[in-house]
Amino acid sequence: MISQTETAPHSVSFSLQGLRDLAARGWQTDRLLTLSVLLYVTLIPVFIVAIWADPRVITGAPAWVKPLKFAVSSAIYVGTFLWLLTFVQGRARVVRLVAALVALSFLIENGLIGMQTLRGTTSHFNISSPFDAAVFSLMGGVITMLAVLNLLLGIWLFRSAIPDRAVAWAVRLGVLIAFVGMMTGFLMTSIPTPAQQAQMAAGRAPTTFGAHSIGVEDGGPGLPLVGWSTAGGDLRVAHFTGLHAMQVLPLLAWWLTRPALRRRTSAAQRTGYVLISGAAYLGLVVLLTVQALRGQSVIAPDGWTLAGFAALVGVTVSAVAVVARRVVAGQATR
Repeated sequence: MISQTETAPHSVSFSLQGLRDLAARGWQTDRLLTLSVLLYVTLIPVFIVAIWADPRVITGAPAWVKPLKFAVSSAIYVGTFLWLLTFVQGRARVVRLVAALVALSFLIENGLIGMQTLRGTTSHFNISSPFDAAVFSLMGGVITMLAVLNLLLGIWLFRSAIPDRAVAWAVRLGVLIAFVGMMTGFLMTSIPTPAQQAQMAAGRAPTTFGAHSIGVEDGGPGLPLVGWSTAGGDLRVAHFTGLHAMQVLPLLAWWLTRPALRRRTSAAQRTGYVLISGAAYLGLVVLLTVQALRGQSVIAPDGWTLAGFAALVGVTVSAVAVVARRVVAGQATR
């Protein structure tokens, strides 16, 4: 059940009491989403045990690693989405519907991943049978709906009166950049791997279509824990980075609005830092996407990629320096 307050919360305390207050606010905002977060948090140790107990390997990784990753990411995303809904004023019925659809989306996604793991096969890109193709198609539909809901949240945040401008821009840009990160997932389903291209060229129907990796096959050498390819491009890097803008930018705003920094900076400066950081973050997601599409591992950037990152850092540092030196008259609200 959703309880909308007249003014949206605009600060977060990361003390124990602050986290308790945040949990209570989440329960008041939407109980279904709150229960969803608790479900995925509970599943995390279950999947850790499953990795230890089940020796099966799927696409080069322990079978239950993927359900574990999705449980962690689901808990983080749903918890963040729930917190961001507390900034939305009014629209109680529509917000309740959106919250229910988000909870349903993650329940379906995680349920299908778990089912396919129990069957000993992959969930994503799997078209080896009509059933597996239907599962993958359903997952694609769910993710598309989730992306639309994420965009809708961003629109609501732009139309919500959030007292602190730095916080307001942090949550707005965080959600919109997360939407861009989600879009990289659609690239994964539209670019065939070399093996898939060879199968189609030979007139054979491939058993999978699309992949996380570009230029190499999924399941090859990768970074510890995350599994991002070290032999070719991997769109999961940009996907991961983009999605976590929803947490990184609000955390930056929280840091900027601490009492010590509020005394040393104006409201305009804090807002400027957030806007610059949002632009830089978006630029990083774009660069990581381009790097992956070029078939280049994130740990092996070439000269062009390094030049792009250097330019991004240079422009960002210069913009921060300009804002740091500028004291806007009449806007020194602390």
